[in-house]
Amino acid sequence: MFIKICGLNSEAAVHAALEAGADALGFVFAPSVRRVSVAEAVRLAQPARGRARCVAVMKQPSRAEVEEVLEVFAPDWLQTDHGDTAKLPASAQDRLLPVYRDETLPAQLPSRLLFEGPQSGAGRTADWDLARIAAARTQLVLAGGLHVDNVAAAIRSVRPWGVDVSSGVESSPGCKSSQRIHRFVTAAQAAFVELSI
Repeated sequence: MFIKICGLNSEAAVHAALEAGADALGFVFAPSVRRVSVAEAVRLAQPARGRARCVAVMKQPSRAEVEEVLEVFAPDWLQTDHGDTAKLPASAQDRLLPVYRDETLPAQLPSRLLFEGPQSGAGRTADWDLARIAAARTQLVLAGGLHVDNVAAAIRSVRPWGVDVSSGVESSPGCKSSQRIHRFVTAAQAAFVELSI
């Protein structure tokens, strides 16, 4: 059972995610309404250290950007498109969460990956059939268009190692709802428990 709340950009959202029992918190450094600076992410993540994984979410970052995030923010995981991973420094390789987007996956998969729809943070559902095939081969974190009303069905269908939500727990783009975070985590936890019985 692994639940990640992504795109956190306020103290209230971080508090809600931790209180709800999220396993990981995502801080976005890529262009997005949810983007935070490295300094903001350091401050926001402070109460989460030791309680949940802190994930740096990037997309086609420069080497300098990656090095700054690694040195200053010190993420537990670095999430970026799988095509970015070869050019990342060696210090990033052991904490990667590569992103695949509704595509046929290669024969050789990493030990863990995030699988989502065609565009991050857009609320578009991933291809659950493709995700199910991949979830049988690796630790797959399912993202893309998840919310409280479909996360249980997604978990039953795909049987992922974990789930990731961003826009599905927002009251408006970039603005997290504490109530929706709690409801999502509760629904996901119940669905994971149901699978394990």
